[in-house]
Amino acid sequence: MENIEESSPLRITPTVRALSCALRGKRDHVSAPTGRGDGEPEKLWFKESSAKNLRNRDFLSPTTMLTTLYADAQVPPAVMSRVLSLRGGGVLPMAGGEVMGEGLRVRVDRAATFKSVLAGGATEYLKPWGQKQGCVVLNCPALHPKPNTPTPDTMSLGQLRTILLADHMGALLRRQGFTVSYCPALPEDSDVIHFLQTLGVEWPTAPPAWSNEECEEKIRKALESSPHRERETERGRRTSGGRKVEEGENEGALRVNLTRVFQEEGLLGYDPSLGTCTVHRDAVSHLAQLDLATADCTVSTATALHVTSCQDEFRQQQIAMLWRASGATHTQKHVVCGPVKTPGSHLSAAQYLQLRRGQMKEASEMKYGDQVEGQTWDDIIRVMTSATVRFELLSTVHTSPVTLDMQREGGVSTKGPRGGVFVMYNCARMHTLFDSYERGVEKGLYPEIPEGSQLDFSALKEEGEWLLLFNYLIPFSELLDQSGQALDCEGGGARVNIKTEQVCKFLVSLSKDFSSYYNRVHVLGEPLPHLFNQMFCRLYLLRALRELYHSALESLNLPPIRQL
Repeated sequence: MENIEESSPLRITPTVRALSCALRGKRDHVSAPTGRGDGEPEKLWFKESSAKNLRNRDFLSPTTMLTTLYADAQVPPAVMSRVLSLRGGGVLPMAGGEVMGEGLRVRVDRAATFKSVLAGGATEYLKPWGQKQGCVVLNCPALHPKPNTPTPDTMSLGQLRTILLADHMGALLRRQGFTVSYCPALPEDSDVIHFLQTLGVEWPTAPPAWSNEECEEKIRKALESSPHRERETERGRRTSGGRKVEEGENEGALRVNLTRVFQEEGLLGYDPSLGTCTVHRDAVSHLAQLDLATADCTVSTATALHVTSCQDEFRQQQIAMLWRASGATHTQKHVVCGPVKTPGSHLSAAQYLQLRRGQMKEASEMKYGDQVEGQTWDDIIRVMTSATVRFELLSTVHTSPVTLDMQREGGVSTKGPRGGVFVMYNCARMHTLFDSYERGVEKGLYPEIPEGSQLDFSALKEEGEWLLLFNYLIPFSELLDQSGQALDCEGGGARVNIKTEQVCKFLVSLSKDFSSYYNRVHVLGEPLPHLFNQMFCRLYLLRALRELYHSALESLNLPPIRQL
């Protein structure tokens, strides 16, 4: 068994590329790729993920793919040898393979992979694969004054969804190396700031008496001198939405032809009915806040992501084109969220949070009784409520609608695969396990965990152990990369689709598989020396998974709970 370079973390994408190159006879498969390229090699191989298939294969090249390369799908011995001898460049080591009815299936050298990933502490697997540079402004129209600062009682659930999504995206992008700022700054003593802090959202603030009038005046003058300004001599013009402006209506008002802005600058994906927009004070305030948020960017142009609900998309396209007309050259993209539906009820963001918190407290009291009292439990219920809300609103593809059950009964459960609560519960089980181990060490039952280089990781033979490593720990860093990759796409219109739901889905899936494993396997075995190696190997795996939980939850601004 060959040693794997510790400095080269194992990845799924380089492995699939290397397998494809080897199968097609190319010899450049050892170099670690920096991006996904044209995607053609990935079509030849599929990574398995189900427990059933992982019993006999880890990667499969289906027969339908093999027939495009070789007659009767017969893989030449030299090609098979090349596939099985892959090494280096982040490529998982192969242990064997054969051509079966379903295609060419290969198995990874699992003991070598466990050692490579776990012996060094797995830290390289808990952060994005590559680091990026650039400035990103996350603009949340739901928080801009219209004309007053929104409150929790006036905020809709759809608007709350956009705020939580912007908060999550900011954490992911910052981890990848981007400089991230948020827009707008909110009055530091406002109700909405306190409300967001309850959900773990740290939004930028400004003093109550703070004013941005100087910047607003600068914006207004820029629009007045813009070549896209509509002159008073023009008659029969159209406003945004197609309504015709009658002569004398809003006489003296500042109007900008937004359609002309995106047509002359070749911007794609904007609504052709934007027409002419009358510039009001709240729009100027919005633009001034955007200028303020981009003022500290270290690069000449930033990427502004307008995270908005589908109901507000048209208005935000107006704002984007007004900003362009004022002279802003920053790249602008729109992340549009589908509606939040609550059949049979209509709740504000404040009422929704209050309902979920009440349900969380009731569920906790039903399970833990009178001990649910005091500051510690208040903090636990607050975090668990935040987890419930975030997973409910962020686990769905952001362009799709979310439907919530607002009935008083059955909205929140402390057990079962029910999103945020289930994830937090299983994360707490990890802490309970290691607390039990530490108590065992203090009592002299177990020795301290040795260095990973002293362990024989071939003791990890349970199928659930490989599934946890192969489906979660190894792919996690590539999952973290995906939000940044969406920003690299040139063109494609005004909208950008970012897979913001994936971290939530990843955590729920991980929790299901971890729970199944933990319920089946007794990790802390009898304190007998001949059993210690396997126990330590399992503790290394679960310690890495505990840190994975922390890393993923951090991107949702959810602190782990040590005990439930």
